[in-house]
Amino acid sequence: MTGLPTVAIIGRPNVGKSTLFNRIIGGRDAIVNERPGVTRDRHFARAEWNGQPFWLVDTGGLVPGATDALNRAIRTQIELAIAESDVLLFLVDVEQGVHPADLEIARYLRRAERPVVLVANKADRLPDDTRHLAFYELGLGDPFPVSAAVGKASGDLLDHVVAVLTTVPRDAEREGGPGGEVEVIHVAVVGRPNVGKSSLVNRLLGHERLVVTEEPGTTRDAIDTPFEYDGHRLVFIDTAGLRKRSKVADDIEFYSTLRTARAIERADVCILVVDALDGMHVQDLKIANEAWDKGTGLIVAVNKWDLIAEKETNTAARGERELVARAPFLEFIPFLYMSAKTGQRVPRLLELILTVAAERQKRVPTSEVNRVLEALVERQQPPQPVGEGVRLFYASQIGTAPPRFAVVANRPDAIPESYTRYLLHGFREAWEFTGAPVTIKFRRKRQAAHR
Repeated sequence: MTGLPTVAIIGRPNVGKSTLFNRIIGGRDAIVNERPGVTRDRHFARAEWNGQPFWLVDTGGLVPGATDALNRAIRTQIELAIAESDVLLFLVDVEQGVHPADLEIARYLRRAERPVVLVANKADRLPDDTRHLAFYELGLGDPFPVSAAVGKASGDLLDHVVAVLTTVPRDAEREGGPGGEVEVIHVAVVGRPNVGKSSLVNRLLGHERLVVTEEPGTTRDAIDTPFEYDGHRLVFIDTAGLRKRSKVADDIEFYSTLRTARAIERADVCILVVDALDGMHVQDLKIANEAWDKGTGLIVAVNKWDLIAEKETNTAARGERELVARAPFLEFIPFLYMSAKTGQRVPRLLELILTVAAERQKRVPTSEVNRVLEALVERQQPPQPVGEGVRLFYASQIGTAPPRFAVVANRPDAIPESYTRYLLHGFREAWEFTGAPVTIKFRRKRQAAHR
């Protein structure tokens, strides 16, 4: 988040924080539901108003005095959000009036030494609604009445937020240095529930950025976390654990699964986290297939490798061979055997991300493509059906991210899938494309026009 100010939305459960978040960013990035406690992690999105860009942070509902593990974890995340923010939006509910939890949160925020905008939500009867006046009791200045659900006064609120941001001093570190735009690599961390996805992201980032508890399914939203590494800007997307549709019992699980699929769609690289103790399930292969089919770079991170008591020299290699037999495309994907808990081989993952992202962007000169194609055809001709023989004339790379090639032939429809796989293997032998999907399309040679 270097260079942009940060605005965090704080409040007790079910006062409309995620609804306001979605209203401000102009989308539906946060899960909105009547059930308290739906938002658990901090949820980042880039917003802009009147030419002022900023990061907006949605947080879980703060329950003062709660002692269970999940609420303690949520409170820790909120404390981190407050510490990292320039302006706080403290959301209260005019329909319920001043709640004892509001009073306790207000005392906490007064000690935070951050500008606080008191937002009185659900003021649906504006401009005649005066219920927000009761919140002067909190001692945080003028309550700002809005209706996040229908958008009433949300523009006025943003005008005020931007005005407050202009008064906030920014230090050099958070402003960021001068220079051009840095290419962003989006990395989706995906996998079944409770395989250690959030623990892995926390280990990579070096602090407890995401809620981690022993309860499966803790992460429900897809969470974006910017991170700088070796001159590259990475954005980690920690996602809800994917599970079979038949097991998605309620609408929150459904929307979480949907957002995870969207995270895969917008990722440059997917890290599929697999539990070393459980092995690779059918659902893991489906996730890998989904990412591969969408053209996303892929890395398989075998987590909890430290818990495998007896490892033979070829344990990992034998396991990979068995997986490749089930899903041949896995032959081209790097496997990393690591432990998010101990940090074993985790730094290697960052290097792999950069490698796979670069391979996905790799471009090969046309002369080189044709040299390799000619050698492959000379080694093995395409199958010749009855009638006119199949001839391959020339080829070129027509795109990147992922790499895509076009081969011009006289009878493209007569080329079998087996020969396409042969050419793909040959291209990979020549240029690797580690972790990146590669496609070949056959095109018919245009006939010269006759007058």
